[in-house]
Amino acid sequence: MRCKKCEADNREAARFCDKCGAKLSPLCPSCGAENRPDARFCDSCGSALTATVAANSVKERNESSIGITENLGFEGIDGERKTVTSLFADIKGSTELMRDMDPEEARALLTPSSS
Repeated sequence: MRCKKCEADNREAARFCDKCGAKLSPLCPSCGAENRPDARFCDSCGSALTATVAANSVKERNESSIGITENLGFEGIDGERKTVTSLFADIKGSTELMRDMDPEEARALLTPSSS
């Protein structure tokens, strides 16, 4: 990154010029707008300010999505991988109430009757 004050070349990740100490503000490669030193994306057009940021952004998005894994020896199994959310709930006092019951009795107690 080039310093506007002394024209010295600095590292891309530098926040201050290593020659004169001036605060470095990255310029957007797409629109030329000046951004804050810690900005990762342009606040005018949204473009990534460095190629590293753009690559990391794509990597973060890919890591958060479900990927396809290589075949682990399960030939002939069809299906797809899905994200599932499960909710487990407990009715207040139900554990104490059903502690000594058979599972069928507990289910009958919690299942609403159809009448």
